[in-house]
Amino acid sequence: MPVFAIIWPWIGLGAAVALLVVLFATDGLQADRRASRWFDLQWLVWLAFAAYLLHQFEAHGVDLLGQPYAFRTDLCRILSYRDPIACPVPLSFITAVNVGTVWIAGLVSVLLVRRMPPIGLSFFAIPLVNALTHIGSAVVEWRYNPGLLTACVLFVPLNIWTLWVARARLGAPLRALGLTLAGGIAVHAVLMGSLMAFLRGYLPLWPLNGLQVLNGLVPAALMYLGMRRLMAPPPPPPVPQQPRRRSAPRPKPQRAEVE
Repeated sequence: MPVFAIIWPWIGLGAAVALLVVLFATDGLQADRRASRWFDLQWLVWLAFAAYLLHQFEAHGVDLLGQPYAFRTDLCRILSYRDPIACPVPLSFITAVNVGTVWIAGLVSVLLVRRMPPIGLSFFAIPLVNALTHIGSAVVEWRYNPGLLTACVLFVPLNIWTLWVARARLGAPLRALGLTLAGGIAVHAVLMGSLMAFLRGYLPLWPLNGLQVLNGLVPAALMYLGMRRLMAPPPPPPVPQQPRRRSAPRPKPQRAEVE
């Protein structure tokens, strides 16, 4: 785990570059190749997946200031741990959060988006709230934080555009947009709540990490529970019943007349 906890942002960077080439050089990831890729929800979810891999590299690989693995240092500072070496936030926790929310939950969303579009839309829950936290922190402290650039340049326009496409072009109900936001808030609440429970000695390390992996599936689960009626396959059409043919009345036998 210690080696993987350091190199996984670089693996994600390579995957993001390869995925971007496929997205913009081919149409293999589009669900409907007759329309523009920018109106194809499946293509947009794949693009969001690649964007999040780039964001992870800025936050956990090398940030704009050239600092490696800077997000954990910034998180420790926010939690009042000035020394990043003595900070008790484990590397495995950071890894579990990012692998669970993107590498696992993200792949679930892109693989199910064609059959269940709301599940694909649920992937935007995490970058939506993540962008708000990065921008809000930068405004309050008036300073750069690791991941801020990709949150502003990639997450904000991509989230706005995709939600508009889902609503205006694909007819997604407002409930789906609300569930997307609620899923992102729930993920971040569980993330920080479980971390604080660990730091105060109420939660062991392995349950903490396992919870983060499952936590990444919360937006998809909320979307499924809230939209299951719309995602259920339509019932088969009733078989038309042919009207019964009325048999012609039998002629009554005539009595022979006796002469």
